[in-house]
Formats: sequence, structure tokens, C-alpha cells
Amino acid sequence: MSDETGLELAVRSAEKRDAGRGIARLPEAARRRLGVLSGDTVVIAGGRETVAKVWPARGGVPAGTIQVDADTRANAGVKIGETVRVSKVSVREATAVTIAAPPGLEAADVDRETIVEAAKRDLLDRPVHEGEQVHLERLGGGAFVVAATTPDGTVRVTDDTRVTVSMRERDGTKRRGNERGGTGRDRIDDVGAEPADDGVRVTVGGSTADVRTGVTYEDIGGLDDELDLVREMIELPLSEPEVFARLGIEPPKGVLLHGPPGTGKTLIAKAVANEVDATFITISGPEIISKFKGESEEKLRERFEEAASNAPAIVFFDEIDSIAGKRDDGGDVENRVVGQLLTLMDGLDARREVIVIGATNRVDVLDPALRRGGRFDREIEIGVPNERGRREILDVHTRNMPLASDVDLGRVASRTHGFVGADLESLAKEAAMTALRRSRREGERVSLDDLEVTRADVEAALAAVEPSAMREYVAEQPTTTFEHVGGLTDAKATLEQAVTWPLAYGPLFEAANAAPPSGVLLYGPPGTGKTLLARAIAGESEVNFIHVAGPELLDRYVGESEKAVREVFERARQAAPAIVFFDEIDAIAGNRDAAGGDSGVGERVVSQLLTELDNAADNPNLVVLAATNRRGALDPALLRPGRLESHVEVPAPDEAARRAILGVHTREKPLASDVDLDDLAARTDGYSGADLTAVCREAAVLAIREVAEAYDPEEANERADEVVLRPEHFEAALETVGATLG
Repeated sequence: MSDETGLELAVRSAEKRDAGRGIARLPEAARRRLGVLSGDTVVIAGGRETVAKVWPARGGVPAGTIQVDADTRANAGVKIGETVRVSKVSVREATAVTIAAPPGLEAADVDRETIVEAAKRDLLDRPVHEGEQVHLERLGGGAFVVAATTPDGTVRVTDDTRVTVSMRERDGTKRRGNERGGTGRDRIDDVGAEPADDGVRVTVGGSTADVRTGVTYEDIGGLDDELDLVREMIELPLSEPEVFARLGIEPPKGVLLHGPPGTGKTLIAKAVANEVDATFITISGPEIISKFKGESEEKLRERFEEAASNAPAIVFFDEIDSIAGKRDDGGDVENRVVGQLLTLMDGLDARREVIVIGATNRVDVLDPALRRGGRFDREIEIGVPNERGRREILDVHTRNMPLASDVDLGRVASRTHGFVGADLESLAKEAAMTALRRSRREGERVSLDDLEVTRADVEAALAAVEPSAMREYVAEQPTTTFEHVGGLTDAKATLEQAVTWPLAYGPLFEAANAAPPSGVLLYGPPGTGKTLLARAIAGESEVNFIHVAGPELLDRYVGESEKAVREVFERARQAAPAIVFFDEIDAIAGNRDAAGGDSGVGERVVSQLLTELDNAADNPNLVVLAATNRRGALDPALLRPGRLESHVEVPAPDEAARRAILGVHTREKPLASDVDLDDLAARTDGYSGADLTAVCREAAVLAIREVAEAYDPEEANERADEVVLRPEHFEAALETVGATLG
């Protein structure tokens, strides 16, 4: 609805890269009705008034909305979903601007000249108004307050504006920071900063402005749907309890967030507490548990009483499984703590403004009494992000990073299957540290303006950081591709259709209402390249590769082998799209009718494996590969359609395949011009791919030995260009390898 004074729009969260930039994104229709262009300034009026620079909204943003970040929402006194009035405003250039630093930034700790320079660069070309809160990312993202402007009203910071920073000395006295540029009057005598009960409160000329600290919704990427569910369960009861009274229902008391480590469970809880301006009380297991009887329960009661006296409040149990496990499995202390927690959550009726959030990555170990309605009313899974989510997370962690033009975050997101938010944060940090190390190698003094993160830095970080969910297994993203596999044309084509096509042509499979093969069995003699093929298809499709050697799953204790199989598939689902490769699968999946003497372990493992394969058939992003040289020894139930349904033979190579294999393994070796690979291929009938690899390796060792024995070590290293593989080296290698083959 619009009138002469502006346009009413619904508030939405900002894009991840816009956080802290003072930007308001408007849909095209809203911009036309307001008569504003990109770069113009608008007044956003909610509970209070604030200003922001207009940018166009990107595709998918509903009409009638405005996208602003947490700072702008706080300055306007509104929350997501509420309505604000937006109108155009004229802006004058600022002669002088004074900002008050947060209490944590003390003058004795930093160079004032650096602070003022960084502050001005962050504020440049930005509209500001006295009393507003601004985040200056170059100063660690701290919450500053615009203390005074010259002239009064809404102004824009330019190159000629004199910026002054007011901060405390370490002894507690106020001190004016250095000034940067321009001229103008000084109005900072009455500017100070002091902590307040509900965060940080900055005094400006006798008035106060709330400064919220902590995580905002713009700091969370890839979890929009989950965040909406959490907001629905937490924001409404705290901000609009009358809605539930009108509906005649009790507001939710608790929300349980579960999922793999590092996916953002704690981050969501902190963001919600910050956005609803609630007291945030964290409870961890070790601080509750005590050896004295009754003290653990007393500590728990004290924390809930603290929450009630500081309502609205959120009580957050991080890793709640550590204190609220199943009572049948715990000791006396744990059982009493669980009982006390149940009682306290039931007693939340009298404290409608206290909500409990629990976070765990082991939801199945929680006591069932906690998971019923009236306690944890909703369980929300915070899973591993998809490609779009990973891109948003990368935007969050690189929005203040100087990225070179050759860095493609979309490409990085597509290559980081299985990475959770914490992994992507580590990736961004590692890329930045790689850039810093590179700059220090290139010169002793680093120019901050020239320091940037390049594609090579990101590639180095990708090689160093792996998905945390997969670190317990032999998991990787192989660099091996079909170029490293000689011959086996038919096997390559079959694997590509089974693995790569479902990932690349998902819509085509949906159009045909067809499911891709759930499993592929590679079989053939030893050394023919079954494992190499599995690694190559993972490299071609750029998905996570989990290499499981059959015998390593077996355990002498009852139930442990089956548990190991379940864990492999659980982690694979978390890191999907992924390939699970069972090497020597006959070691764990032999024919149950023929098995004997294993006390039933083999039968139980096969049964568990069959169950997991049936579950994997419903997940198009999870492919199971298996390899064996004894297909006849496998249990028949494993080989039926819906399980390992595609059988790909990997035979001993013929002459053409042997020539291709020799070409692969000598491609980058210094060969003499008279080495005849065609002749070698013809003379190695019966050799497997592994045997031919051994021949090439032995020939190289002989060539190295020839140079090493002719000179002393130091001189030999200087004559590396004399290492050449000649026909006589291959002849000797054939004799050596042939002798081992019999």
C-alpha cells in the first residue's frame, strides 16, 4: 500500500554478502513506485527510522518486500516479517562524521591512524544518520555507533569527509581518535561507551542506542528452510504470545536441532537469540555434572531460574546427549539429571517467555521422554548443505575477503560435496592463510591493498581441507580420471552411465521415470584395474570417494561388524553425492549357505549390507561400487536387481589394451626414441595391468640405478637429465617381473 509519504514493504533478510553494508534491496516494482534508482538513499521507518542505500533485488524476491541486514533491522526497530514504510530522501555530503567505538576496542591496543583509515574506507559512499549502529568489517566487524554528523540529518560519507573515532583508553577515560580528511566542527565531548545488561549500550548526548552483538541471520548460509522452522517455533512464542492464546494452544517449549557436527546447530540458536533480543544462556554437560549428590540438579535449576528472571530467554543445551542420554544406559547421576531436566521443562508453563533449544549429533541416544510433545515439541534436522547452500556459506565467509577475479565460488561449491559449514569456513581460512604465506615468500613487506586470494590459493586449500564427516574413513576426491586407465572401454562406458549420468542428467531420469542402478559390481582377475576404475569414475564425476576394504569391517565382538557397515553408509549419506567402494567384497559378503565356522558373523554382516543397499537404492546421490575376483563366492541375494545389479567384467587386457596401459605409464617418463611399446605389448601376453605397471616401474628404477652408480650422490642429482629409459631396461624388467609370475 503506498501514499505520498512512501511505500509499505515487508522485511526480509539480506543476501549473505550484503551483511553490514547498509544496503536495502528493492524489487523492480517497488523501485519504480518509489521513483528511486540504484545508489539512491531511502528512509526505512519501523519502530525507529534509519537510512540505507538502494540496490536492485535479484531474481526470486517477492514483490512488496525489502531485503535489509540485521544492523538495518535493529536501527529501524523491526524484525523479519514485519512491515516498514520506505520513502526516498535527499542526502547531503558529510563534512564530518564521528563514530563511537565499542568498549572492546581500546585505544592502547591499536594504532589510531589505522583505525580511522579503516573506518573511513568502510563508511565511504554510505548514507548514515546520527544514532545509527554500523558494523565496520575492517575493524573486526565490531558494532560502532554514529555519534554525530555535520551537517545534521542524513549524510553521505565522501573522500573529503573528516572521520573521527571516539574510543576508551585502557584506564577507562574517553579519548578522541585521530581525524581523517576534510574540515568541520567537533561534537564528541559527550560521547562514551559502556556495557549494558542486555548487550552494549552506547551513550550519545544523553540518549541511548541499543547495540546488538552476536550472530545474525545473514551469517547463516544454506539453511533457509531450517531457519524458517526454528523462527516459527521460537520467534513467535517470544514476540507474539497472544497469537497462541487466541488459538487456544500452548506455545512450544523446546526445539531439538540434530545433524552432523559443523552444520550450524549452535549458530542457528545464537542467531535466533540475537534477532529476538533474548537472553541467551548456554549449558554444557561438564559444567552441570558434579560428583556431589544433588549438586548437578541444583546447578540445572539455577540456570533455569536465571533464564526466568531474565525473560525473554533461550536456554541452549549444546551437545545435549552428554547429559540427557537414555536413563537405562546411564549411571545414577545421569539419571537424576535427566529426571530434573524433564521436571524443569514441564514447569515452563509458568514461564512462557523461556524456550529450550537442544543440539546434538546423536539424537538416537537421547532419553525418549525428552522427545515427546510438550518438551521438545519439534525436531529439526540440520543436514549437510547442497551445492546452493555451500555457495551461500562461501559467500558468508568470503564477503570481506579480497578475492581475485579468477576465483569462482560457484565452481568451488560444486567441488565441495560433503563439506559442512565448519569445513567451508576452514576452507576459506586456509585459502586466506595460503595467500598470506605466498605474499610473505614473494616479499618481506606485504601491501594490504595488493594482498588478495587467488584461484591457486583456493586450490591449495581444497587439497588441504577435507570433509569432517568423512575423516574417519579413507575418503577423498580422487584426481584419477579415465585418462589414467588404459583400455577397458566397455567398463568405462558402463560405469559412466551408472554413476555420472544420474548426477549430470537427473531431469532426464525423472522425465523417463527411471531410477539409475543402485550398485555396480566389478569382477575379474587380480590386477586388472578394478580399484583404479572405481577411483577414476569418482574423479570423473568429482564426488566423494569412500574406499572400504572388506576385512577392516569385521570385528570379533557381536554387533560391531554390523555397526561398522551402518556407520559407513550413514557417513556416505551425509557426504552425498558419494561413491562407496567395497574392495574385496567377498571377504564380508560370502555365500551364507556355504559359510561356516564364523559364529554367524558373516551372515549378520551380509544381512546388514543387504538392508543398507536397499536403503541406498532410494538415494540417487549415493552409488555403491564393489570389486571381487571371486564373483561365484558372493551371496546370491547381493547380486539381484536393486542391489549390485550391474555386473561389469574387468578382463585381462588384450594386446591393444596392453599397449594403452603401457602408454599411460610411460607418458611422462623419459623414454629413449628406440623403445618400441608395440613390441612390448605383443610380448606381454597374459600380463595384467598391475604387471605392466610393475614392468614400467622396474625399468625406471634400472635407469635411475645406472646414473646413481656412475657418480657420487651430489653429482648424480645434478645429472638428472641423463636418466633415460632404454630398451635394455625394459628387457631386464620383463625378466624380473616375468620371474615373479612364474
